[in-house]
Amino acid sequence: LCFLIYLRTFIYPFFTRGRPFPLQLLFFGTLFCIYNGFLQGYYLIYCAEYPNDWCTDIRFTSGLLLFLLGMGINIHSDLLLRQLRKPGEVTYKIPQGGLFTYVSGANYFGEIVEWFGFAIATWSLPAFAFAFFTLCCIGPRAYHHHRYYLKTFTDYPKSRKALIPFVF
Repeated sequence: LCFLIYLRTFIYPFFTRGRPFPLQLLFFGTLFCIYNGFLQGYYLIYCAEYPNDWCTDIRFTSGLLLFLLGMGINIHSDLLLRQLRKPGEVTYKIPQGGLFTYVSGANYFGEIVEWFGFAIATWSLPAFAFAFFTLCCIGPRAYHHHRYYLKTFTDYPKSRKALIPFVF
């Protein structure tokens, strides 16, 4: 969890191309990640009680697999997005490949899957609350990106969905 927060907060912005990233967003994003990391860590260290065989429980194993799948989708999608623009370019382009074949917000889908996997693996209320918050926060962003792409690009694939492959 700490690695992902570190990656998203400090490393990822240096690899993005296009317009500068507002310092205010970086500050509030860092503040949110610290607060969320504290809540998740506090719960797992001081509140959660797991049986000795929790690592073999179906909730833990399925959640871990879902988390890893979501992380893979998220990282791969971010890589595809970073490769869309050449240095100095700021124009939007249509993402291609990976889950972008099926959805406009493949990176968002991966992040949502990732955090629901974490919530299932930890079976904790704070983790489920964060997963739900993630869905409510970036789900609409995927929808608005999808609408923008459809309006802006006449050659945008009409079969693509906004967030969930083949569904929405």
